[in-house]
Amino acid sequence: MNIESPTSFENFLEITKSNKAVCFYLSTRECNVCKVLKPKVIEMIESDFTEINFCYVDLNEAKEISGQLSVFSVPTILVYFESKETIRVSRNVHLEELRDQIERYYKMIF
Repeated sequence: MNIESPTSFENFLEITKSNKAVCFYLSTRECNVCKVLKPKVIEMIESDFTEINFCYVDLNEAKEISGQLSVFSVPTILVYFESKETIRVSRNVHLEELRDQIERYYKMIF
């Protein structure tokens, strides 16, 4: 399920607290790698990890979030389980490695 994109760090924190598991995809509209990778990540989350909510964060719209989370490159994928950042992957994202990392925590919680 897709969640509305947060525009402030407070919104971001509310989303992490109100959902048991969330995958945040942080990027910009100008990122060409992101345009290819984002649909693949969404498909993986929706098909394999149905309890995880997906949330896209446009860093052009939410600069405060990138500063608070120390996100310096795009794409950055953050996965939160029970309000804690559990997985952080930036720039060079390997989908199979990401799937394995998520699956490890997903099986413990769900």
